[in-house]
Amino acid sequence: MRARSRREPASDAAVAAGVRYAAELLGQQAQAAWTMVTEANGETDKAASHAQRELEQIEKQIAALDAVAGSNQEARRQLHNLHQQLETVRKQIQAHTHAWRITELARHPQRPYMLDYVQRLFTDFSEIHGDRSFGDDQAMVCGMATYHGQQVMVIGQQKGRDTKEKLARNWSMPNPEGYRKALRAMKLAEKFGRPVISFVDTLGAFPGLGAEERGQGEAIARNLREMARLRVPSIATIIGEGGSGGALAIAVADRVLMLQNAIYSVISPEGCAAIMWRDAAKKDLAAEAMKITADDLQQLGCIDGIVPEPEGGAQSDHDEAARLLDVDLQKQLHELTGLSADELMEQRYKRLRSLAQFFEA
Repeated sequence: MRARSRREPASDAAVAAGVRYAAELLGQQAQAAWTMVTEANGETDKAASHAQRELEQIEKQIAALDAVAGSNQEARRQLHNLHQQLETVRKQIQAHTHAWRITELARHPQRPYMLDYVQRLFTDFSEIHGDRSFGDDQAMVCGMATYHGQQVMVIGQQKGRDTKEKLARNWSMPNPEGYRKALRAMKLAEKFGRPVISFVDTLGAFPGLGAEERGQGEAIARNLREMARLRVPSIATIIGEGGSGGALAIAVADRVLMLQNAIYSVISPEGCAAIMWRDAAKKDLAAEAMKITADDLQQLGCIDGIVPEPEGGAQSDHDEAARLLDVDLQKQLHELTGLSADELMEQRYKRLRSLAQFFEA
């Protein structure tokens, strides 16, 4: 018998079996890449980059298998399932790293701070100092200003650029006198019928011994109550970090806006990780779990709008960041100034009562 000059084509069953086996191996590799990201303590970005390269290699191998599968329907079905698995892993990796990357942008040292926005959005700014009880807290800035021809009250936490200013501003962590100064300013605004516009950018209220002795908790609680009762329009914008009650004390407003790369949470990701896993290095896991980004909070109904930022973040173009915020502030203020005091309070009450409605009876 004469030897065959060339190999016979593999049967459809053999092709399908071979592709199935290869697809299972590649699927295991993709899952291993995801596991590597979740178990990367303190080096999530590095692990995510490595995992993305692994997925790119798997994509190339799938392309080679696609040529082998040809018109074999079973083999192509296996490859389609593998494509879906890869896409799921890719989305998981992006979601896992997204929240922490947003956190890093919110903390960027060149990000515009409260007074940067005041300089670009308001005119005739006249600062108010002191709480008339203890002293003046430079971490909290308050003042009267003109906004597109309308008299308003501006309030916000201010961070520092250099070490000297950071010390003076106490890293934007107000003491009780800062919150009492803010309340004094809000009461002035109410007396003269001026809208209140607040800018939130703080790690949280200062937790020092002196602050506790002077009634930090009481000062924050009083602000929460009094802001809910204000008979003038109020708009709060989270421009960087919105940390815990220290942020909320000037953010109980008719409208709460949030910059695209800002965060708003009850505790920092590092603090949450230290409590939940006894390991602050798992901050990326905590950031993802806490739902602290603008997109997450809008889905939960905790904020009323997301303000877009320039390409790369607000730190790349302060003027453009202010312009984009100006558009939303004007829109919200125009809507609120058309309402009576009673209508404002009724809408505010309904808004606050609708928060945290996760289950229906």
